Amino acid sequence: MMKINATSGIENIATVYIAEFSSGKLVEFVESTQPPTPIHEKWVLMVSSLFGCPVQCRFCDAGGYYQGKLSADEIHAQIAYLITKRFPDKRIPVQKFKIQFARMGEPAFNSEVLTVIEQITERYDAPGFLPSISTIAPQSCDSFFQRLLQIKKSKFPDRFQLQFSIHSTNRKQRDWLIPVKKWDFNQIAKYGSLFFDEGGRKITLNFALVQDAKIDPEVLQDFFSPDVFLLKITPVNPTLMAHKHQLTSTIQSDSLEYSFIDELQDIGYEVILSIGELKENKIGSNCGQYITNYLKSNKQLHDGYTTPIIKK
Repeated sequence: MMKINATSGIENIATVYIAEFSSGKLVEFVESTQPPTPIHEKWVLMVSSLFGCPVQCRFCDAGGYYQGKLSADEIHAQIAYLITKRFPDKRIPVQKFKIQFARMGEPAFNSEVLTVIEQITERYDAPGFLPSISTIAPQSCDSFFQRLLQIKKSKFPDRFQLQFSIHSTNRKQRDWLIPVKKWDFNQIAKYGSLFFDEGGRKITLNFALVQDAKIDPEVLQDFFSPDVFLLKITPVNPTLMAHKHQLTSTIQSDSLEYSFIDELQDIGYEVILSIGELKENKIGSNCGQYITNYLKSNKQLHDGYTTPIIKK
């Protein structure tokens, strides 16, 4: 059983749901309507796969404690709650219906994520379903990625979003930002080339750029073909962890022009500058934010987590 304890949101932008399972463990999941795009064109759900996260990335509030993996049924419960609120007949007439397994937890630590992905099209009439996995590529999860590859090739050859969180092309910086053993660039490049299908979606390399983070064009060219990989550049969201480590963002909301992006485009990369809706920072619905930890901290952030929490 899953019970909604509280919500935080702004209508027609995003809502975070804080839920409790019968075990007493808490999760958060998110519905985002991606303004100004109408919901029949794009609808995004972000669900949790772990109770907390063991990784402790330097700007992610979901790390710092870990209470185990969610079962497939517990992941499905989050998805079913959001779908039946809007589409009780389980028919989802949305051109791009994206489910991101990225709220709490590194998805590669839980193979039940893959079970859920396989079952979505059996449970719902969702022709626009777009599964999305964002991962740091932990070193110990090869079996997860082998099965993921099989599922993608057999069920979603041209409709799957795979994202690798990189954040820096400098190994020492990357290891500090993501302090666990993980695939090196050569392993990511080889897997991405296997995963990619001609005519399908490119593999995304995510860079949430902190000040002084390296994004070296020569390193990218050595490993990642622009025919297979694209680059996504995002701000560092306002989180407790970012504040603790005094991390500021290279990308600012008031600027869309960056010379390094022009340089990357000049050498053939497709580059997405993704700033998004700033009100999501106030809600706490952006990646890396985690309302439950914020409430426990008794701290204040002037640019994040300011939307009222409504208890149920």
